[in-house]
Amino acid sequence: MKTHSSLYTYSVFYEAAPEGGYVAFVPALPGCHTQGETLEEAETNVKEAIEAYLESAVASNWIPEESKSFQGVVRVPFPARA
Repeated sequence: MKTHSSLYTYSVFYEAAPEGGYVAFVPALPGCHTQGETLEEAETNVKEAIEAYLESAVASNWIPEESKSFQGVVRVPFPARA
């Protein structure tokens, strides 16, 4: 049986954990999250988590959509108070 492979793109958010390391989560894939001691480790782990999530989805005959979200940065003035 021949399989077809596609590259999907997902937004991943990283947060510094209070106890050290980083947490990574994928908003488009509910429950898909992981952690790592470094950003590089968190990125490696989240790629593996996404692959496992997608494999599970395919096994359930459900294909999640590619992420259509992105992150932006907005700067706003913040009044200093003495």
